[in-house]
Amino acid sequence: MRSKKTKFIFVTGGVVSSLGKGLASASIGALLENRGLDITLIKLDPYINVDPGTMSPFQHGEVFVTEDGGETDMDLGHYERFTHARMSRLNNFTSGRIYNAVITKERRGEYLGKTVQVIPHITDEIKASIRQASQDVDVVIVEVGGTVGDIESLPFLEAIRQMRYDVGSQNAVYIHLTLLPYIGAAGEVKTKPTQHSVMKLREIGIQPDFLLCRTDREISRELKDKIAMFCNVDNGNVFTSPDVRSIYELPLELHRQGLDERLAEVLNIWSRAPHLEKWETIVRKIYEPARGEVTVAIVGKYVNLTESYKSLNESLLHGGIANDVRVKLRFVDSQDVEAQGPESTLAGVDAVLVPGGFGVRGTEGKIAAVRYAREQKLPFFGICLGLQMAVVEFSRTVLGLKGANSLEFDEHTAHPVVTLMESQVKVQDKGGTMRLGSYACALKDGTVARKLYAQDAIQERHRHRYEVNNAYRGRLQEAGLVISGHNPELNLVEMIELSDHPYFVGCQFHPEFKSKPFAPHPLFSGFIGAALAQRDSTRGAAPVPPVRA
Repeated sequence: MRSKKTKFIFVTGGVVSSLGKGLASASIGALLENRGLDITLIKLDPYINVDPGTMSPFQHGEVFVTEDGGETDMDLGHYERFTHARMSRLNNFTSGRIYNAVITKERRGEYLGKTVQVIPHITDEIKASIRQASQDVDVVIVEVGGTVGDIESLPFLEAIRQMRYDVGSQNAVYIHLTLLPYIGAAGEVKTKPTQHSVMKLREIGIQPDFLLCRTDREISRELKDKIAMFCNVDNGNVFTSPDVRSIYELPLELHRQGLDERLAEVLNIWSRAPHLEKWETIVRKIYEPARGEVTVAIVGKYVNLTESYKSLNESLLHGGIANDVRVKLRFVDSQDVEAQGPESTLAGVDAVLVPGGFGVRGTEGKIAAVRYAREQKLPFFGICLGLQMAVVEFSRTVLGLKGANSLEFDEHTAHPVVTLMESQVKVQDKGGTMRLGSYACALKDGTVARKLYAQDAIQERHRHRYEVNNAYRGRLQEAGLVISGHNPELNLVEMIELSDHPYFVGCQFHPEFKSKPFAPHPLFSGFIGAALAQRDSTRGAAPVPPVRA
């Protein structure tokens, strides 16, 4: 069987950070995949950390976890949500990981006494990493993190410059994403930042083939022609990445401009016309939901930076798509719940979600939120730490175990109902040592979990060190806590629920890492469905039947 001739699309960014390279790359991937092509995506991150696993969410945002246990950049979440491509640890490389690999080889003597340098050794390692993740696909989209001009990104830019010579000019294109700012005082969109950014990229040796200009307004053909002339880009290769109300509209907008068709033409790829009906349905359900709106409270400690819960936020939106309802998110700082009480901070919501997190700050507020949802019969969903806080609250309130807690937050608690996993006791290094990646979960018959998944056994992704203490498992079950899912190999609690509650579900894993807009995760679909039922019952509204796509 003849191996595929892989094409490469390299995406760089200029002017400022946070322009949306990840979303642009994911949207391009979605368009090419819908043209019948096998695609994958790679993120190259210039920072020195080996991976983002030890970085604060305030510094980096969410850490996305892959099936094989890689702790990766949050953009890999966009890649998986927009496409069917399955990400792994091979799809995200940092400067730290590259340099660590080169230094390890040098210590083993693999360079035969040569002086180890950025060129060729670092750049060769980067190119080898790209090739390793590019097996048996038609197109690889490689996103380079950071902004052109950053000193730390230079080895990555040099590596992708070289790759065009390695694979042939007909098999590689460069897309540069820049900003076109509107200056209100002048009443003009300014192209100079884009010109300077392209000039900096050309100094490095890369001439972009396409420009994708981030803008908040329509750009005239005349302005695009001006940009093309001053940046030495073909007239037909200047596109815009406009502000859109939903990120899921971006593939449709880029297709409307003809970006995917032009890419296929330049790369000499034969492909069918894209089938984008599912994206049109998704956008319709987001903008014009048939069943109104529900309000969900997310009670956490990173609520001032919503990027910390990116996959979670998107998964709740997916749950809304599944139920044809708009999901309004109310971010509630768990410390505010501690100070003001849940009655005021959670008033008027249709459901409560307690997400994952680390550290003792705000945990009592999360416990108070769990109790409020349990006693007020509000739909509740606890994820990872959220499940653990539900177990602590149940132990204190229902079992009467005074001071029950997690060993993570109180090493001297008399009742460690949540404890450190046995495999974690002697772990010293923090990076990449948690229970990470996909593990099996067996579901109990007759439970909400079993009904939602519609199967007996599932695989879900984990990221944690602490587990429900099996020493208390019997007492918890006798008091009414249902263990609806467990890991059969390690005999660990994976899911809990309450049978005397409209909807009270907790999971030790992170289902948000597997949800997609066109394939919402069943736990989020069920949770939003419960919120919708709660809204209808408390507000006296007649239930609106679901509308099928």
